Amino acid sequence: MVLSIAYFTFHFMWGMNYYREPLAKKLQLTESKDFQQLLLFTQQLARKTNETQVSITKDSTLAVNIPYSQQEVFKKTVLGYQDLKSKHPFLSYSVPSIKTSLFSTGLTYMGYAGYLNPFTNEAQVNGLLPNFRFPVVVGHEMGHQVGYSAENETNFIGYLVTANNSDPYLKYAAYAYALNYCLSDIRRGDKEAFDQIITDMNPGVKANFEEMSVFWNSYKNPMEPVFKSIFNSFLKANNQPEGIESYNAMVRLLVPYHQRFPL
Repeated sequence: MVLSIAYFTFHFMWGMNYYREPLAKKLQLTESKDFQQLLLFTQQLARKTNETQVSITKDSTLAVNIPYSQQEVFKKTVLGYQDLKSKHPFLSYSVPSIKTSLFSTGLTYMGYAGYLNPFTNEAQVNGLLPNFRFPVVVGHEMGHQVGYSAENETNFIGYLVTANNSDPYLKYAAYAYALNYCLSDIRRGDKEAFDQIITDMNPGVKANFEEMSVFWNSYKNPMEPVFKSIFNSFLKANNQPEGIESYNAMVRLLVPYHQRFPL
């Protein structure tokens, strides 16, 4: 009986968002799986990431160090949603309720960057994340609060609000985040093309990527795959048949979106 009440409450409070109108339809986009289009976009995104990194550091070899506190990132992201609303009114973020999680250490060992409490609609972000990744995760969790549940959609919304921010540090964080996902798909489809893009990336951008790799690797443990498997099953049970792989599916939205709204 308790489990039934909890299950009903979850869906009544937030879970029905798993069955809402897809974001692609709302944005009037046709999701793209065309590899050539993805390759061209990734090359363009890599150049944009390089340019933004140099404009911030004035040196292609230096990693970008985002100078803001986590509270400042929260405020800047709220402002970013206000700006984004002028382009996409349905992404209005009206009641800010976001904070760093008290369980950040546990989240890190589980391999999670954040989560939404579906019973209170309060967004929680892993406070141990490097600042290089923190802004996009904040945007992602706020995307859940806006009412989008699918991870590919909130991943895309997190990118979108961060890339549309007027702050260059947040723009860089967004470009690098999207580039990471695009490169993952390119590597599976064409290793030579992947190697060429990596070769052309600024050393400072590579240093930021390495920063994230070192962070997650330092918390690897035997239980992480178990937690990932549980979450994977949860997503599949809630209208996301690709499970955890749905995070990568944001790429299918990135390409057609930027054909309509160039970088």
